[in-house]
Amino acid sequence: MRPALATFLTVLLLWALVAQANHALAASHVYLFVGGLLVAQAALELPLHFGMAVSLLAGCVCDANALVPFGTHALLFAGAHAVLFNLRDRMPHDETAGRVVIALFANLALFLALSFLEIDRSPAPAASWLRLFADLACSQIFLALVAPWFFALQSRAIELARPASA
Repeated sequence: MRPALATFLTVLLLWALVAQANHALAASHVYLFVGGLLVAQAALELPLHFGMAVSLLAGCVCDANALVPFGTHALLFAGAHAVLFNLRDRMPHDETAGRVVIALFANLALFLALSFLEIDRSPAPAASWLRLFADLACSQIFLALVAPWFFALQSRAIELARPASA
């Protein structure tokens, strides 16, 4: 339970930092999305039930701040978690580079799924895609730059949260 709590607290920290970055970038009309990074460590390292709880809570936190129906992020994050959890033994996730690539693909899938779910709310759906792809490109670059630090933070937090063996 303690590693899951440590993972969730690091996810909450990243969410807060990205929210602040999005606030600062609002004048530039750029939005960063790092949902794949919020889900990756929980899916790749934790047992299913604890990792799923972290992913669902992360989705609820994202839903609380987003203009989408509540539960949208939680449902998408749970689906991404389930897919990554089932594929984790077939993917190279022991090294940071492998985790970053996994997080990038998860982020791409989550961003596109969220975009397809919410595009009909746009007043001009066809015109929105160019902006969405620009946001996706910025998000992927940001994720690739931040992911090594975040994975190291999460690994250290999990290590500190594990009970010391006698």
